[in-house]
Amino acid sequence: MTTKLTFSLPLRSFYRCPQCRTYSVRPIPNVSMQRPFSTASSKQAIAAPAIDFSSTDTLPPPNVQNARVVPASPSYFSGRPDFTDNLLSLQALLRKYQTLPTVAPGQAPRVAWRTVSQYRLLVGEPVRASRYHQVIEVLKRLNQIHPAVIPPDLHEAMQIYKRDVNPYAVVKRPAIIDTDGRSCGIGRRKSSSAKVYLVQGEGEVLVNGKSINEVFGRIHDRESALWPLKATNRVDKYNVWALVSGGGTTGQAEALTLGTAKALMVHEPDLKPALRRAGCVTRDPRRVERKKPGKLKARKMPAWVKR
Repeated sequence: MTTKLTFSLPLRSFYRCPQCRTYSVRPIPNVSMQRPFSTASSKQAIAAPAIDFSSTDTLPPPNVQNARVVPASPSYFSGRPDFTDNLLSLQALLRKYQTLPTVAPGQAPRVAWRTVSQYRLLVGEPVRASRYHQVIEVLKRLNQIHPAVIPPDLHEAMQIYKRDVNPYAVVKRPAIIDTDGRSCGIGRRKSSSAKVYLVQGEGEVLVNGKSINEVFGRIHDRESALWPLKATNRVDKYNVWALVSGGGTTGQAEALTLGTAKALMVHEPDLKPALRRAGCVTRDPRRVERKKPGKLKARKMPAWVKR
């Protein structure tokens, strides 16, 4: 017998007859006869006694077999743990001391930081240049802290990233005029070197104990050697005595140019702008390029032959 449903029931509350295709209400089982879904006993549960961590006598003995080795650094499982630890430590120092007074960027002490290749040798990790640039930026910000209030721990942390020899700390020894009124200047060009002594006189020039015409046969070389005096109209006011060695005549003449300019600036420092405009102050670093194997010269290739 089928019953007409007057209210909605879930699908599992009735079933469908396969012959007449009508729905019938499932009989509701007796809930009191079912076993309760509980595994707890009727007895009251007893908790374990509290552990006193203040004394080591009550603690259980450690189990060495089940012990787990914990890395000392949280960056152990990263590809570059030492670099990550260094960067995080510097950032922590920056957050700690960012309120300290700073100096202007141009007035901060000049520091030569380690290059990326030197830092790679220090930590033994393949650090990228872009990642190491992040460390340099933090170091530059820390370097702007006023030297009078910089903490000792910060000074020690920054000392690791500095080069062993600071080129900015090297003070150039000032050139002086000796008791005989001579000034000395050293010049170099390619593989030639010249040591020039300049003294007030009538314009005499001696190179290795010989006159300049005997040493330099080309007019261009003689003019190059005395170009600092000609550019400043001081040819007839100073005597030049020079010692040259190495290289050829062109290299020795241009080495004399730099040495004469340095010796002249000792007598008259105000001539430095004029000598710089004349191109006598800057050392010329150009050299002859070495010959390559398989080539006739540095870059010249042999003639190509088809057969």
